[in-house]
Amino acid sequence: MGYPKEGETIQIQSYKHNGLIHRIWNETTILKATELCIIGANDRTMVTESDGRTWMTREPAICYFHAKHWFNVIGMLRDDGVYYYCNISSPFATDEEAIKYIDYDLDVKVFPDMTYNILDEDEYADHKRQMNYPKEIDSILREHLNTLLHWIHQRKGPFAPEFVDMWYERFLHYTK
Repeated sequence: MGYPKEGETIQIQSYKHNGLIHRIWNETTILKATELCIIGANDRTMVTESDGRTWMTREPAICYFHAKHWFNVIGMLRDDGVYYYCNISSPFATDEEAIKYIDYDLDVKVFPDMTYNILDEDEYADHKRQMNYPKEIDSILREHLNTLLHWIHQRKGPFAPEFVDMWYERFLHYTK
């Protein structure tokens, strides 16, 4: 598997467990890419939903993907601080066209004061039943949700105080 190169622009493609496309972010600039981690950034990028509807993101975002963790993290830079949207998902895969992952419905929204809400538990339960998530997947997802919550409490990885600002500065280098 090849990895995107630093400075390259690539799509992010989110799928559901049944293999159908869920959402596509049209352009993300790669800031770091290794076999363990990809960090990217975008600002006002076009997003296409599975039903064909499109919308534009409103603010700069730093995207964090890990090869061993079943979640990804988007840090959104807003006027009143950094908000995080975390997807419980498969680890990432890449090819020449995109960073790809399976979205498993559960999400965590984290506020600038590091309080958070777990979202979409009903959607997770519905899709778990409809798409027959194996018990092993359910167990992995629950374990990694707990890991994610631990990272938030510990301000680890993408939740570290300077993480988003540091990578945003690097993103600005590529947009000049």
